[in-house]
Amino acid sequence: MQPFMNRICQSIKCFFILLCFLPAFVEAQPAATLSLEQAYRLARQNYPLIKQKELIERSSFLTVENIKTALLPQFNIAAQATYQSDVTSINLKIPNVTIDPLSKDQYKLWAEVNQLLYDGGVTKTQRQLQELNAVIDDQKLEVELYKLYDRINQLYLGILLLDAQLQQTILIKNDISTGLKTVTAQVDNGTAFRSAKLVLEAQLLQNDQRILEIKASRKGLLDVLNLFMNQTLSEDTHLEKPTIPDTRIDENIVRPELTLYHYQDSLWKMQNKVISSKNNPKASLFAQGGYGKPGLNQLSNEFNLYALGGIKLNWSLGGLYTSKRERQIIRVNENINDVQKNTFLFNINTQLSQQQSEITKLKKIMRVDDEIIDLRSKVKEASLAQLQNGVINSNDYLRDVNLEDQSRLARINHELQLLQAKINYLNIKGNQ
Repeated sequence: MQPFMNRICQSIKCFFILLCFLPAFVEAQPAATLSLEQAYRLARQNYPLIKQKELIERSSFLTVENIKTALLPQFNIAAQATYQSDVTSINLKIPNVTIDPLSKDQYKLWAEVNQLLYDGGVTKTQRQLQELNAVIDDQKLEVELYKLYDRINQLYLGILLLDAQLQQTILIKNDISTGLKTVTAQVDNGTAFRSAKLVLEAQLLQNDQRILEIKASRKGLLDVLNLFMNQTLSEDTHLEKPTIPDTRIDENIVRPELTLYHYQDSLWKMQNKVISSKNNPKASLFAQGGYGKPGLNQLSNEFNLYALGGIKLNWSLGGLYTSKRERQIIRVNENINDVQKNTFLFNINTQLSQQQSEITKLKKIMRVDDEIIDLRSKVKEASLAQLQNGVINSNDYLRDVNLEDQSRLARINHELQLLQAKINYLNIKGNQ
């Protein structure tokens, strides 16, 4: 019994030790991270429109299967009853022979089977046309899905901007706290007025308020991003900052719209083949069996069974009247497709030129930002020394701190604007 109680006591001790270390273990877990590429992938997988791809594929499969049935034997059952105003008669008088006149009412019930031998390529071209239509519908869906990337970019970059602003706000808080310690010591020593301390304390509260506002705005953007991705990322999720080298700016245009224009051009060529196949001759085998009055013996007034079979050749020339204009319509549609493609490329190149100018401008501005920050930082350090020596008051120090803060915030904004311009450039080119 004693060994058993010892094991229980050891288990209880291990349990309490685990409870003691559990908070530390939880705190040691790294925060979740998210990259822009992951955001793209998750948003695409969760977007409701993506379900339409499966429906397009299913619809195309069923339609193609229906087209293929034209190559299977075709069965037909029919019946007919007629009354004629006149019938075939033989006006010959043969001794001791009576020829009954044919009945004017005639009846026929028959079944027929036809097996297509050659349809001029109609079935093949219709199947290819349907498959190409499905590819075009799927590519149109890709064009719509591509618009999703721009919405993800706005949310993702908005969160990155708030993260950078939050870091800067924390740095400013440290500068204000440093000045507050100096002024507090001066007030305690009677070398500064209490109002100087209150000024810094008020600014510190405003800074804390700013942190709360930034965190609330970040949570709002992250919640919307979670909806797009169907995720439940926590507020401390770290968003990786994309790195876009300048070499990627020179990549070729690969927008899904260009693929769509290519498929549409193939569609017009396929429709030309459809027109040609419709005007080709068709051949098929047939077999027919029936029961009627008369049967195959037209001189009989009795109901008889009959059967016949053979081969049929059909060449409809009616399409020759319209094929020329149908081909002209196709050429017009091809020209329209070329005009739309050239217009799209013109607009794309215009947008790329604008983004390239924006990238060049922001690079120059950021170089000036770095010089301004360097100067403002030196002024702030000098102000802190003057504040410690009682040369200036807290308002003067706070002014220099805020000026450095503004210059750093401007640098942060310009840096994110440059990143956004590069991402927009790649998004316009289709290199996401």
